[in-house]
Amino acid sequence: MRALVKTSAQAGLELIDVPEPTPGPGEVKIRVLRAGLCGTDLHIEGWDAWTASMLKPPLTIGHEFYGEIVELGDGVPSGEGKYDFAVGQRVSAEGHVICGVCRNCRAGRQHMCVQTSNLGVNRDGAFADYVCVPHTNVWTQPDDIDPELGAVFDPLGNAVHTALSFPMAGDDVLITGAGPIGVMAVAIARHIGARYIVATDVSDYRLSLAKAAGADRVVNVSRERIADVQADLGMAEGFDVALEMSGNPAAMTELIDNCTHGAKIAMLGLPKEPFAIDWGPVITHMLTIKGIYGREMYDTWYRMTFMMQTSPELRERIRAVITHRFPADQWQEAFATARSGECGKVILDWS
Repeated sequence: MRALVKTSAQAGLELIDVPEPTPGPGEVKIRVLRAGLCGTDLHIEGWDAWTASMLKPPLTIGHEFYGEIVELGDGVPSGEGKYDFAVGQRVSAEGHVICGVCRNCRAGRQHMCVQTSNLGVNRDGAFADYVCVPHTNVWTQPDDIDPELGAVFDPLGNAVHTALSFPMAGDDVLITGAGPIGVMAVAIARHIGARYIVATDVSDYRLSLAKAAGADRVVNVSRERIADVQADLGMAEGFDVALEMSGNPAAMTELIDNCTHGAKIAMLGLPKEPFAIDWGPVITHMLTIKGIYGREMYDTWYRMTFMMQTSPELRERIRAVITHRFPADQWQEAFATARSGECGKVILDWS
């Protein structure tokens, strides 16, 4: 089968033929139909310090995908029960494979597992014709979730996990960073019923996507300030909820400056290196800061599925985040497009 593989500990990837995987006990074999490109995949292609510390070549990469079950391993629940699996089911999958025995796993906080194995980073991933994953990670998709929408459920889950960290119905929401996950968070905030939603970035292209997803105002912070937009909107006291999606130190500083007293801040964006924060306003304004990683297993999956099922408008807002599509054999062009920043979500077609 075809697979996009990190073959050695250096920059680059290779689309090569590898043996088809065989599902082990408790695993499901899935024929991949669509797969989404993630920033993690760009790091792996470039082979930076983080990648060198995490990944041991050779390894098939990729973790955002949608496909069809083609084989069940021993011990996988099968039959006609509502929780059973069957050949032909259309599915996505949670990319974090947990240990099941650490304190967090046993306490029901699986997304905080201290021994997580990541699909496409620590184990062979989904940029291939077939992938095997534990059946406990498989998410059966309803009929109204098509392959492209199903392929972005991993990043959508990040957006939903972040946006649902704090109540925001009727609140003013600031989202710093209009990458694909930030834009998805705009769509979720609009669906939930936020009052004003303001999104920031330095890319006019990505800000246009945020506007289309439901932002009331977008701010190119290379040219204007968030405080000025607050004044234009008639906001007297600052934002109630802020979602930091960029990992940029300047974004975090300006975000704190524009929060009201008692505001809630959820941080998903990973900074490239440590940076200082003025903790004075955080303390005296009684701000709450919460770190976000991945998706809550599996509460986030239920919530994003149900929201998408019940809102055609939300489905179309999320679909609009997908701006480029490439056949799998054009992966180099797909990676170059993702690196350019002049895109939303980039999808590889493996069908």
